[in-house]
Amino acid sequence: MIDVLLTILVFFMTITSAQVLKVDKTINLPIAKDAQKKDSSRAEALVNVRWKDKRASFVFDDRVFQQAAAMVDPLKVAKVTGEKKVSGSANPTFRAVIRGDRDVPAMFVAQAMNACAEAGITDISFSAVNKD
Repeated sequence: MIDVLLTILVFFMTITSAQVLKVDKTINLPIAKDAQKKDSSRAEALVNVRWKDKRASFVFDDRVFQQAAAMVDPLKVAKVTGEKKVSGSANPTFRAVIRGDRDVPAMFVAQAMNACAEAGITDISFSAVNKD
């Protein structure tokens, strides 16, 4: 019994560490007073939209893209592999989470959304904080 619990503990520690590493600390998330905690039981793709020197860049899977359209193929691969990890077949609960800097113009967030849609991801969420 203890060995099973230890295995589960190591598993969750590994997954949590991997998700923490994907968070880009340079992004100042927008404030939404009604923001809710996300459901972390689903497979997801994390897309960061950075705003630096009045230029947007898109970060997915530790790769920086200057154009959102360049992320389409990597997002398609992530969708297929994420679906198979969760259920072994097509999983309609796969989603993309877009973390856009609070200063980035909406046009660039829309470009990230379009890239997700072109990759076949229909469930898109946005990351925000509920206090500064």
